[in-house]
Amino acid sequence: MGSGEPNPAGKKKKYLKAALYVGDLDPDVTEDMLYKKFRPAGPLRFTRICRDPVTRSPLGYGYVNFRFPADAEWALNTMNFDLINGKPFRLMWSQPDDRLRKSGVGNIFIKNLDKSIDNRALFYLFSAFGNILSCKVVCDDNGSKGYAYVHFDSLAAANRAIWHMNGVRLNNRQVYVGRFKFPEERAAEVRTRDRATFTNVFVKNFGDDVDDDKLKEIFSEYGPTESVKVIRDASGKSKGFGFVRYETHEAAQKAVLDLHGKSIDGKVLYVGRAQKKIERLAELRRRFERLRLKEKSRPPGVPVYIKNLDETIDDEKLKEEFSPFGSISRAKVMVEVGQGKGFGVVCFSSFDEATKAVDEMNGRIVGSKPLHVTLGQARRRW
Repeated sequence: MGSGEPNPAGKKKKYLKAALYVGDLDPDVTEDMLYKKFRPAGPLRFTRICRDPVTRSPLGYGYVNFRFPADAEWALNTMNFDLINGKPFRLMWSQPDDRLRKSGVGNIFIKNLDKSIDNRALFYLFSAFGNILSCKVVCDDNGSKGYAYVHFDSLAAANRAIWHMNGVRLNNRQVYVGRFKFPEERAAEVRTRDRATFTNVFVKNFGDDVDDDKLKEIFSEYGPTESVKVIRDASGKSKGFGFVRYETHEAAQKAVLDLHGKSIDGKVLYVGRAQKKIERLAELRRRFERLRLKEKSRPPGVPVYIKNLDETIDDEKLKEEFSPFGSISRAKVMVEVGQGKGFGVVCFSSFDEATKAVDEMNGRIVGSKPLHVTLGQARRRW
């Protein structure tokens, strides 16, 4: 799909809408400039530059909506990588339903690219294998970073590209071409491989008196080390963590098993396999997602915490006691093995209701015990 030539992979996918995504735009490009650029291709419905909702500054991409799909396809085939304001733009079909993109199907990853290969060259190199939805050479201020992504509209096209292009030399550099993998998938592969071969150990939670020599003394008991390093701040003060690299995996594994959880000078050590950056980022994503789901599962409102509950108080009784003060979205007595733990939470719909409940119920005897009632922090503004 390029320069108006027929697609060698076969019949093109039919798109119901006639909208094109325009990327890599210069910040000074306006809707009117887009309109003037694309109007010769056919009648337009509208053009749009996407902007930050707060600052209104352009985000570097926009959309061109044609009246007729054939005109949009002609523009895509003949105008991709043309210049606006001296900068080449990137065209692809606008996809309101982003499930295909998020699924990763048909997406490939290319690395070890020569810096002379730009988006245009990448597009024409890979368009021989099928219909390309998008392609992007990743760049920074210094130009290409040497890797790129190409997203085909089918798995078969992606497989053809991998089969024919993986290991090929482009501008004297042998490129790697493979299936795109999400960060979590790559991190899982790294974990599986490194657990069987790791030699680098991460150590934390030791005191300021532990320097490189002391750390080496502790860890050399398990085998010869290649390097030992306590990490320090700009002033030279220990940050309380460091790394030990062993000559063998067996020594590293033995140190982790024996020293993790061991007390050194009153501090309990954490000792584990040193994780690569991709693993740490994946773990942070998983942790954030767990917290997000946990937060989402909690009902909205202003929580009131109640301690010293009588063991006869259950959820219904707790709600009954506090319902005179306002609308309650949740009333829960914490239990353990079927027995109340003596505390609970009630969520009111407003701050005023919650404070009234605290004022009225704190110190009141319910059952056989005086309650201790405090105000929590609202999860949302009301």
